[in-house]
Amino acid sequence: MTTDEKLQHFMDICMEDARAKSARLYDEYASALEQTFEEHKKEAVRRLDMQLQGESEKIGREINKKLALAQINIKREMSRRQEELKDMLFVEVRNLLADFMGTAEYARLLERQIDEAHAVAGDKDLIIYIDPADESLLQTLSLQNREAVKISAYSFSGGMRAVIPDSHILIDNSFETKLEEARRRFQFDLGGNGHE
Repeated sequence: MTTDEKLQHFMDICMEDARAKSARLYDEYASALEQTFEEHKKEAVRRLDMQLQGESEKIGREINKKLALAQINIKREMSRRQEELKDMLFVEVRNLLADFMGTAEYARLLERQIDEAHAVAGDKDLIIYIDPADESLLQTLSLQNREAVKISAYSFSGGMRAVIPDSHILIDNSFETKLEEARRRFQFDLGGNGHE
């Protein structure tokens, strides 16, 4: 083999070795870059997931806050509306009671209430008061009872009150007290089990 051929052969071997080393270095570098890229991608996805989770939680809290505020506003409005309806209802009840007070049944009711007060008092003194609006019934009620029935100094919207002084007992059958108790206990039944 000639020197030129030897040189060419040496050059071919060197070039082939350089190409093989270069390809190997390129593959190692590409593999390292690929691994770095994958790690970077995983880290970016992890950060994105955390950011999405954080934003989702933040949005969830905002939605819950707005929902709670809306529920409070709805409950307030319901309560306000129920109070309005309750007021209207009890105005109607007062009107019906005022109409009832003009009937003979009302006078019989007062007589029954006075009889019940007598039963409670037994042989003790009893003072019976009727509403100033019932003054026209005073004489009839006084005639039917041992004690004089008295007109109250202030109105209690009908019915009667009685006092047993010896026992410090007040028997309150006034419509005003009964209406206040009914109003205090009154609740709308909205139906269903989920309503408060």
